[in-house]
Amino acid sequence: MMSLSRSRLLATVSAGLLSSSVLAAPFSFVAIGDMPYKIPEAYVGFDALIKGINRVKPAFSVHIGDIKSGSSPCTDENFQKVLEMFGSFEQPLVYTPGDNEWTDCHHEKAGKFDPIERLAKIRSLFFAQSESLGKRRMPLKHQSDDPKYAAFVENTRWQRDGVVFATLHVVGSNNNLQRNAAAINEYLERNAANLAWLEAAFAEADKARALVLFMQADPWFDKDDAEDQRSGFSDTIRALRSKAAAFGKPVLIVHGDSHIFRVDQPLMANNGRPLDNVLRLEVFGEGNMHAVQVMVDPDDTLNPFSFKPMLIRENLNQSTAK
Repeated sequence: MMSLSRSRLLATVSAGLLSSSVLAAPFSFVAIGDMPYKIPEAYVGFDALIKGINRVKPAFSVHIGDIKSGSSPCTDENFQKVLEMFGSFEQPLVYTPGDNEWTDCHHEKAGKFDPIERLAKIRSLFFAQSESLGKRRMPLKHQSDDPKYAAFVENTRWQRDGVVFATLHVVGSNNNLQRNAAAINEYLERNAANLAWLEAAFAEADKARALVLFMQADPWFDKDDAEDQRSGFSDTIRALRSKAAAFGKPVLIVHGDSHIFRVDQPLMANNGRPLDNVLRLEVFGEGNMHAVQVMVDPDDTLNPFSFKPMLIRENLNQSTAK
């Protein structure tokens, strides 16, 4: 885009002729997840990662869940430790929970906790305020502002320069559609809330330039023709496909879970070809404690997103933590 001189810019603003696309400034955010995994050993590497992110000074960062491994104890103390580390982010930090924090806490190595009780603890601890985490806070919309969805404090939404961002509490372990009646009932309630929040995000983005969605789970996009293998994600995939196709503008889906850094086009249209307007970013995780910086150019209506892996020198050549 051709730049405007300062005098011409001021004159254009005064005349009310400057469009929102001219005013939109490029910015970046950082995406991380599935870390710190093997604790307490991983705290050192996670601290190095946070310091690296602070040096970059993104507009904000997002942690897409799994703040510990599935075999690490789901104790209040372990949750509190990560919350304190989240507080060392200089810029705003948004967090959405993963399955290791609650759905898998019934395992013996995780402490044999009640997953529903651990979910309540995560909500009360990490979402005690309406703003983001981090030293510098950012205002967030919460789905819990609607009395119908009062429990879902973790589903949040915000905007920057014409781009809408939203978190969805979609987690691994088949989205908690598993085990027993309590888990199934929890899934049904949260799944309905997620679908409503997803619809609201697309509705808000209708007048925006692009939409970015964050969730923890890898919803098995590649099993699109085998819904019985990913039944806990089927509704999410169907909603994403139909709404993204109708939306037409750029959509970025950010998730973790599989610990493989990649950028691709995961959603297929009815003709069997990828939906061109949808990208997927899967972040580093587990023993690879690195981040991804996402550059956003709101004025680029076709390709607003570009990606830069942020490798942390102190965390190179780590062994994989199971």
